[in-house]
Amino acid sequence: MPFSLDIQQELRVLALFNPASTLEGIKVHHSANQESIAATRRLYDKSLITQPDGGYLTSLGQEAVRHLDGFLTILSSTLEPTTGPPSATL
Repeated sequence: MPFSLDIQQELRVLALFNPASTLEGIKVHHSANQESIAATRRLYDKSLITQPDGGYLTSLGQEAVRHLDGFLTILSSTLEPTTGPPSATL
């Protein structure tokens, strides 16, 4: 399941939000790169954030950021490498 560039940029913007707080928002200034501005607008159009230039997370956005936080935690963890599926013994 490859991620399109648009989705990657939207994930980058969502990752700027603090998953532990509903009272912290973001502001994407007009001087930001065009990809970030466009990604922020798409998140607004999808009802994930409250303003076209950032603002706060909506309820749906809060849920998305919680999932993203969990996903990033899993990818960032250091687990013991496995050499294959666990063997079953009876």
